[in-house]
Amino acid sequence: MAGKLIIFSAPSGSGKSTIINYLLTQNLNLAFSISATSRAPRGTEQNGVEYFFLTPEEFKQRIANNEFLEYEEVYKDRFYGTLKAQVEKQLAAGQNVIFDVDVVGGCNIKKFYGDRALSVFIQPPSIEELRKRLIGRGTDAPEVIESRLAKASFELGYADKFDVVIVNDDLEKAKAEALQTIRNFLQH
Repeated sequence: MAGKLIIFSAPSGSGKSTIINYLLTQNLNLAFSISATSRAPRGTEQNGVEYFFLTPEEFKQRIANNEFLEYEEVYKDRFYGTLKAQVEKQLAAGQNVIFDVDVVGGCNIKKFYGDRALSVFIQPPSIEELRKRLIGRGTDAPEVIESRLAKASFELGYADKFDVVIVNDDLEKAKAEALQTIRNFLQH
């Protein structure tokens, strides 16, 4: 049986990656969507495992050929995107494909697949709580945190375009809610 698609979007610091990593351990036959990028491999990254590595020229050619479900040029000639053919291959193999994408990409994938896809937005309890979490990580300079918070305000405006909004004010509760939501979706 062909797989289904589960799309996750959230502002940085909402707990999305933690929730996705938890779901991947829950015997739901989930497989990560492998994105394409125009950046060079880092460390031990391998083509077709972490990413499909393309040159900026190859990436632009594939955009022109309409081969992406969604893509973003993060800065000049640095692209990230989801190839339709790769997703179709994973679905045909019976995998349920999970996406970790920005809000615009999430909306595009949902529009393309309709009812075969479930879009989930992980929402922080508040911008103030998000600020605390980002500061608590200790990984970003103050100006980076401010730009992430500005982006978060923009992203929160997209929440109502998603099938499900899970407010992560308690991580264990949010993980349980995500698990139940995904199980229900996969059973129908």
